[in-house]
Parts: sequence; C-alpha cells; structure tokens
Amino acid sequence: MPPKRRSAGTSQNKQTKNTAEKSSSSDIKQSTELSVKMHRDKDADYVSLCKSLHVSDTVCDRAWKMYKTVQESLDEPSENQKRLWGACLFVVVTDMDVASFTITQVLKAVSMNVKQFVVLVRKLDVNLDTISTKVNSALTRLENKYDVSLALYQRFEKTCKRIFVLAPEGKEREIMRSCWTMFLLAKGRALQMKDDLVISFQLLLCTLELFIKRGPPDLLQPLYQSAISKVQSPVTRTSRRNHNNAKARPPEPEVDVRLLETLCKENECNADEVKNVYQTSFSAFLDSLDLPKSSGLPQVNSLNQQYDEHYLKSRDIDGRLFLDNDETMFEPKVETVQMERTPKKNLLDEDGVASPPPQTPIRAAMTSIQQLRGDLTSRGDQPSTNLATYFKNCTVDPTQDVLKRLETLGQTFSHRFAKAVGPRCITLGKQRFTLGVKLYYKVMEAMLKSEEKRLSVQNFSKLLNDSTFHTSLLACALEVVMATYGESSFKTGGYNHGCGGDLAETDLCFPWILDVLNLTAFDFYKVIESFIKADPTLSKDIVKHLETCENLIMERIAWRTNSPLFELLKQEHEGGAMEQAETAASFNQLLQHNHTAADLYLSPVRPGLGILPPDSPANPGSQAAPPPPNQSAPQPAGQNTQHPRSNSLSLFYKKLYRLAYIRLKMLCSYLLSSHPELEPIIWTLFQHTLQQEYELMRDRHLDQLMMSAMYAICKVKSVDLRFKTIVSSYKNMPNTSQETFKHVLITEGHYDSIIVFYNQVFMQRLKTNILQYASQRPPTLSPIPQIPRSPYKFPSSPLRVPGSNNVYISPMKSPRMSPGIMTPRSRMLVSIGESFGQSNRFQKINQMVNSGERPFKRTLDMGGTPKPLKRLRFDVDGQDEADGSKSGRDSTLMKRLTEMNSTCSRMKEDAESRKEKQ
Repeated sequence: MPPKRRSAGTSQNKQTKNTAEKSSSSDIKQSTELSVKMHRDKDADYVSLCKSLHVSDTVCDRAWKMYKTVQESLDEPSENQKRLWGACLFVVVTDMDVASFTITQVLKAVSMNVKQFVVLVRKLDVNLDTISTKVNSALTRLENKYDVSLALYQRFEKTCKRIFVLAPEGKEREIMRSCWTMFLLAKGRALQMKDDLVISFQLLLCTLELFIKRGPPDLLQPLYQSAISKVQSPVTRTSRRNHNNAKARPPEPEVDVRLLETLCKENECNADEVKNVYQTSFSAFLDSLDLPKSSGLPQVNSLNQQYDEHYLKSRDIDGRLFLDNDETMFEPKVETVQMERTPKKNLLDEDGVASPPPQTPIRAAMTSIQQLRGDLTSRGDQPSTNLATYFKNCTVDPTQDVLKRLETLGQTFSHRFAKAVGPRCITLGKQRFTLGVKLYYKVMEAMLKSEEKRLSVQNFSKLLNDSTFHTSLLACALEVVMATYGESSFKTGGYNHGCGGDLAETDLCFPWILDVLNLTAFDFYKVIESFIKADPTLSKDIVKHLETCENLIMERIAWRTNSPLFELLKQEHEGGAMEQAETAASFNQLLQHNHTAADLYLSPVRPGLGILPPDSPANPGSQAAPPPPNQSAPQPAGQNTQHPRSNSLSLFYKKLYRLAYIRLKMLCSYLLSSHPELEPIIWTLFQHTLQQEYELMRDRHLDQLMMSAMYAICKVKSVDLRFKTIVSSYKNMPNTSQETFKHVLITEGHYDSIIVFYNQVFMQRLKTNILQYASQRPPTLSPIPQIPRSPYKFPSSPLRVPGSNNVYISPMKSPRMSPGIMTPRSRMLVSIGESFGQSNRFQKINQMVNSGERPFKRTLDMGGTPKPLKRLRFDVDGQDEADGSKSGRDSTLMKRLTEMNSTCSRMKEDAESRKEKQ
C-alpha cells in the first residue's frame, strides 16, 4: 500500500478517535467537573491523568487511596506508577459503576495493551478486599471479549487475502476497513453475548458476503468472482443513475446463496446456520442502519459515526484499532520477534503427507461443530425404530409424554437462548435444541441397550416414565451442544451472582441449562457418568467439560437451598438406614464405577422394600447386585428390615470425599510440606464436617470448609499459617474463583470474607471438635480415600502399548477422520482396513514393535515370565499390573496387538508377492 494511503488511513483513524474523545464528554455523564484545587495533596501527573479521563472528584480520591494502599505491596516496587494509577482508576470506576472512560481510552493514557492491563489489575489483588468480585468479573469479561475479537480479526485478515486482490492506492484496504467496522457494529447491536465466538464468526461471514457482492468485481479473486450469482446484476454502480428504471431490474436477493456457501466452505462453517443468522439477525441489523438506501457499499464515515456511539456507550475496547496494528491491541513487538525466531515445523512429514494446519480458536470450534453434526447426521429428531420399540415394551407407553415434554422444553429453551444471546436468535436456539434432541435420543437408545444386556429385561417402564430422568438426559445432551459451540464454559468459575448488571441473563455457562429446564443439580449429576459411557464419540474436551460440571455440582451447586440432597441426607441420618452418608471402611476401597443411570434415578426404593446396603458390614468390600429397574431385591434371610440406602447418595458421597481429598492434598503440598503429619488430621476434621455437619455446606462451597479446616488444625497444633497465606496459595489451584473466599455466606442474605465465616460460623459450630485435636486423646483419624483412575475413558485417544515408548493404538473413530488429522504427528498412524500406501511402512512398523522393551517383547513371544515392571502400567480395562501378577494372561490390548502384528506380516508378504509377479 502506498505511504500516502497509509497516512490517509492513519489520519482518518486519528480523526475518528478525536471525534470519539470529544463526544465522550457529552455522552458520558459526570456529576461534577474535576476540581484541581481539591487534589493539591496528590501527584500533579495523577491529577492530570484523572482530568484527561473525565473522572469525578470522588473517583479521583478513591483511586488515589487505593494506589497508596497497594503501592508498597507489589512485588515490583519499580512498577510504572502511571500504569498503577490507570489500573486503580479502572477498579474504582467499575466498582462504582460510573461512566467515565472507555477501556481503550485508559489503555492509551497509560501506554499498555489489553493483556498487560489485565495482568496488572489482577496483580493489585494483594489481600482479600483490594479487588471485588464485581471487578474480577468485569476483568474476565474484558479478557474473554478481547480474545474473541483477536481471533475474529486474525481470521478476517486471512480470509480477506483470499477474497481481495492487491489494488492501486490500497482500495482493497479501504473495503476491509469498512467491512470490519460494519461487522463490529453488527456484532454490537445484534448480540448481547460479546464473547460468543461462533455466532460472531457467522455474522462476520454475512458481512463479508455483503461487501463481496456489492464491491467492485475487479478487486475479487477468481474464486469469488465466479461465486457471485448470475441472478444479481453486477452493475451496482449505475443504481443511482437509473433509479427510475429500478422496476425493470430483478430485485437484489437478501442473501447470495452461492456466494455465502462458498464463504462457508472456505471457512469450514455450516452454511444453513449462517443463512439463518443472515435472514434473522443480520437482515434486521441492515434494516436498522441509517444509511443511504442504495445497493452500493456503506460509507466509512457513517459507519464510524455509528460505531463511535456504540463504543462509547459500552465503554469497551475500540475494535477498529486492530486494523492499525495499534499497540493497545497486540503484544509488544519484542515478543513477536521472539516467536518468529522459533524454528518452524516442517509442513510435510517423511512420507510426504501434509501436516494439518494449526488449531486456531475458530478452526477448533468449526472442527468440533462439524464432528458433532456429523455424528448426528443419520439421527432424526424423532425416536428411532429401536427406541420406539423400547417405548412400546413398557407397561405404560411414555411416547406421548416424551414428545409433549420436548415440545414444551424446546419453546422454553429457544426463548431463553434468544434472551441471552440476542433478540433475533430464537431460530438459532431452535437449531441448538434440535441437535440436543438428536443426541438425547441417541444416548437414550444406547443406555437402554446396555441395560437390556446387563439385566436381560426389555420393560423399562419405571425408568422411561420418570420425568426427571428424561429432563436430566436432555439437559446433558444440550450442555454438550452448548459446550461444542463454545457457549458454555467455566471462565467465570461458574458464578453468576455478584457481577452487577444482567450478566446472569447473558451468561450461558453451566449451570444455566439447569435453570432453563428447572432441574436440580443433584438430579443432573446422576446421568453424567452413564451419558459419557453411552456415547463413545464424545471428544476428549467435551468429556472433560462434563467431568468439570460434575465437580462443580459436588463442590457447590448441589448444596444450594431446596436441593434434594439435603432431604436425602436427613432421611439417611434420621431414618436409621445408616449412621453416616458413607461408611469410613469404604474410604480405602477403589471407587466402583458400575452404577448406571437406572440405578441412580430409581434409588432409593420406596420404604418397605429393604435392600442390602452396597457396603454390608459383614463383607465391606462386596457390592450388592442392584435389582432390575422393575423389580425389588428379596429381603435376605435373618436380616432386620431397615430403610433402603440411596445408591445415588452413596455414590455422590464417595465421589465427594475423593474430590475433597484431592484438593486438600494439593493445598497441603503448597503450604504444609514441612508438616506432613498434619494432612491426615486436617482430612479427618474436613471429612467429619462433610459427614456430620453437612448443613455448613448449604449455599456454600466445598473449598470454604477445606480452608477453614486447614486453618483450624494449624491453629490448635501451633503451626503459624495465616488465612492470607492459605488464600494466596488457593488462588494458584486449578478451577478456583475469587468468589470462594470473598463471597461466603455468613447468615441468610449476608455475605463476607472467609475469615469472617471462620470466626462467626465454622469455629462456633465445630469449636468442641477442633479442640479435641489438641488433647491427649484426639479423635481417630479418618481413612484416606484411594484415588482411582477417572471413569471417563477417552476411546478416541491413542493408547501407548505397555512396555513401548513408540507404539500407539487407537480405534478408528470415524471414516471422516483421516490419518492426517490424527495425532501425535511424530508417530506413524495405521488404519486397519483402509488403503495403507507404500509397503515399506510395514518394515517401519516391525522395527518399532521390535524396538520395545524386553518385558513387553517376552509377552508377545509368550515366553518366560516377565520381570515385574518398576512403574505401573494398565491394560485396556484399566487394571493395575505393577506386580506382574497378570502376566500369564494376555490382556485384550496384547491380543489386539498380536493380531495386528500378524495381519501386518501377512499384508507385507502379499504385497511383496504381487510386486514379484509384476
């Protein structure tokens, strides 16, 4: 682009920014002008900064006090004080919820980029009350919006290079500027969720479609010249001159289908979804624009003026600055140079196969969506023949109830989705719901087939007529869909309160779906494990997402007031079914993942139908076989009748204890490595609290009790450990939120810090028990739970062959997944049953197999007994083989590998034979 055009663009941008700053004084209302005389006690440069940002006297005072408080507490005393001033002003303005300046204005004033600013503001949180949860939430939203905007702009630039040709005087750059500005305006007006990557990207494709079909054809690459429909008249420049003859021309279509499909194909995006976004949200946006009614391109000045109004009102970052490589939007150039010095990977492997392109955020999202939609392509939104047969086999046919329930919940979901995402996104919500219904039917059918095989029954009337089961299964399917589209995540830590504004209405993070479907978290938890096992096509990321949902339920959500968990606990403690939620003797047993959704939703059985508890005192390690869903277990002879034990509660507490201990162990490793003897004592108090004082968990978080138990034991054991230190280390643990220690329930409706909770609630309730640990006869220590492998296996992930560092086996997940997409790229990937390519690959496979460790090779040769391995290894069923006790029997994995080795040898011989004949 010629230098004079860059100067013109820069000048135009400066004019835009000057206009924005001038109009900000009138748009952003202030109660009073800043009085310089009132702030003579402050640094003159600080007062000048406040004046340039149009803050009030109150904001100026509060931010200065905050600055003085944190100035000496930071790790780096030489931190640029002007940047600290800007960070403090942002915190105060956000807390007070007053309109003073935009994010870009403060970034410009203190010469920082977005990422640097976020890091600095978070660094201010040196104690429990420096930064409120409201500020932290605003900071998280800012970071999320920036990440999405950056990903969109990078894809926009890359796409434009494939659409437009370089033109004299940079005309293509002018079109890019107008197009990007129009997209930002459309995104701001059409979407309430500013960090929704997928819908924002679809809006971007709609905007590109408009500029391609209305722009000069000579600026287009051949692909997009040929993609423009012939129906549309290309001579759009004469539309004004021949305005009176417009009736003779065919009307311009709302969307050029062929062009939009080309854009979608090039960007791996679903065309039907983009068409829907165009016909609803984007068309409505075009109608709302106050632009000249013409078929030409929108004017840059008009777009800038309207975007200025939106940008100043939202006090956001100015997304137009991406176009100018502005320093506030990107990382420092030094870091970019460092990245460029990194050696680039060879794009071709040794066999000449092209490596897959890097996974950018948009590419990853599009790939996940394609995979989900592909897996459900053959599935209808009505029960399949097999599922309909299961329904008919029931004593009471649930078909009509299922269909009515889906119709009602579908309307609720689509309306709530539109309320959260955008007013015209109700059809998008219906599309998401339809995908969820397909997945719901698919998983239900797989579950019933598994139950039929396990129990040898076909009548599942009780289960299939259980409304809670159906709603939970549907909720799980919808959560998978939402997570695949990136609309449900845990960036806010799962907290929707205390954030100010109407964030809860625009936040689709879990547990949003529970509120929409009016479902309790405890009921939802029952279906998660069975759902994952029933659908092996779920990606590893989705399985992790559901596992995180389960943990979030156990940590906090299941303990909300009105949760059925409390009623179950009350029945267990008062009804005589057992003395505690889970027997201490079962702590050191491995968690048996053999419960199914049928067990959990039909548990407990009604009183009077006594069953043997899963952990019988006579045989603590035994697991009673659960009765079929429509039968009750016979009463064992000679056993006293007792109230039934809840399988769902038992399994919940087993998982809860293990999660609690894992988190406690991690925190102890941070803080008490020099006092290892304290960990089992803290765990005993922690476990006792969860077991006997479970009411302390009501509307609270598991980690709040954990930190309180740690502080209490350290106190009675005279170990110097302050709460501030505990909190500082806690913040470094994964999946934590500042809400946990800053927003703790004290009394009904009153929240305070965790220190106040400890003094006024925890200590008061457990004082007698805590003091026992300082006596000569302390309580008996609780057994330490065994930590098993996760029940959530990832069938799509490559498994390393035991005893070998370079051989992996992975089942072929789908014929659409070619070896070029699979990982790890440094390994040779073989798909049995498909074209293999060159015969010399067999030799490489044999070399890799033969290069395995000696114990592994002996097992293949069926030779002598292998020596015990020094590290654990697992067969395909996940059983330990550390002691070599199972070496006499081939595991399933070993058998498969032996068969593969034999097959490869035969294929090699056949290939060589054919070669000789030729």
